[in-house]
Amino acid sequence: MRIKRFLRWYFVIPIAVVAIPLFFALVGEVVKLLWNALLPPLFGWRTITIWQGLGLLVLCRILFGGFGSGHGGGRRSKPMTPEERERFRQRMRERFWGPAGDTPPS
Repeated sequence: MRIKRFLRWYFVIPIAVVAIPLFFALVGEVVKLLWNALLPPLFGWRTITIWQGLGLLVLCRILFGGFGSGHGGGRRSKPMTPEERERFRQRMRERFWGPAGDTPPS
């Protein structure tokens, strides 16, 4: 059992060492190609290199995506009870369709 685990890591680590940089190079190249195909012709902006494409991707991740695990940073909301759900729906109806007497358009 221990030998199988060692052999598995023996093959996985070299593949990861090659695959991870290739993935980042591919992503940087895609960002570069999209930028250079769209923005210089449309707005007259300068073309970028693959490194600038990766930097732009990291910057966008920092500004818009954060560094969380993608699960909202542990801020999951609890499920609504039926009463809370109905109260929420009522507030939305009042906000978007006027007083409680009005009905939303079908």
